[in-house]
Amino acid sequence: MSRESQIAISVVLVSLVHWTSVHAQTQPHARTQSQVQTPTSTQNPAQSQDPIPTQAPASASSQTQITAPGGAQQDNAIPASELKPAPSTPIAEKKAELGDDHTWKPEWDKIIEEGLLPDLLSPKVAKAVKQFCPRFNAMGEPDKRAYWAYFFQALAGAEAGLVPTTDVRHNDSEQAVVDDVTHRKVRQQGLLQLTYMDQERYGCDFDWDKDKKLEEHDPGKTILQPKNNLLCGVAILKNQLIDQHKPLLSRTSYWSTLRPGTISVKVFLKQMANVPTACGRRQVRERRHLVSAVRETPAAVAGAPPPSSSDSRAGGPH
Repeated sequence: MSRESQIAISVVLVSLVHWTSVHAQTQPHARTQSQVQTPTSTQNPAQSQDPIPTQAPASASSQTQITAPGGAQQDNAIPASELKPAPSTPIAEKKAELGDDHTWKPEWDKIIEEGLLPDLLSPKVAKAVKQFCPRFNAMGEPDKRAYWAYFFQALAGAEAGLVPTTDVRHNDSEQAVVDDVTHRKVRQQGLLQLTYMDQERYGCDFDWDKDKKLEEHDPGKTILQPKNNLLCGVAILKNQLIDQHKPLLSRTSYWSTLRPGTISVKVFLKQMANVPTACGRRQVRERRHLVSAVRETPAAVAGAPPPSSSDSRAGGPH
């Protein structure tokens, strides 16, 4: 073989090795690009750059993130068909007549109905709520949720007049106690008149370190935000009815408006006049129940004072 032929063969071999090396480095990248950019035979190329979201519209179901007792976050999706608006309480009706905007908001029904703990929808509470909702056990979940939404509206009406920035501080020695979190005299705040130490007792989503920098009635305070306040109330009520096996109206209830034999309970009972019709509560029986609830204890007849400070601390700060 001539020298010229050997040189030509060497050049061809070197070129072949170089081409193979370059192709091996670029091929994976080319495959990756083709997988991402090349539309399938059934796909419109114009749509490949803007893929259509696969999730269902938000209106198909109500999806929220609920703060569970203890502060843990849990996803909770309730179909829209499971949510029903609650009737208006007497105080809400009156505010509507007067054009008062400081009243119950429909979105607060939704907060409660989505945040209800399963035990509050179970037969475990049927006896506790029988006075106000005799057909609780026979009702479907949407009606049960609506009942609890109405209940908390009535409680907020009795406690705070439906105004979420309401706060009260007791100065008398019997009711004035020191908040374990703020280290100041207890101040009941928000729709359900709660305290910062409820964060430790019931896992409520309150942040004193943040709130102490804000003005007293600043709606941005975590304890005054309706969602935080109402969901805390759900946890407190579950503790009373399920954990402690106590009735809805109890002398050791967290809220004074739920303590039979007190003046405060009359305010609450008045707000329970418009419970959902699905509860099967008759107007004739209603008056009898209201009277019997107030007369449940001898204290109401004798005009004795509310529960002692020890009972108050066991149930709550007020």
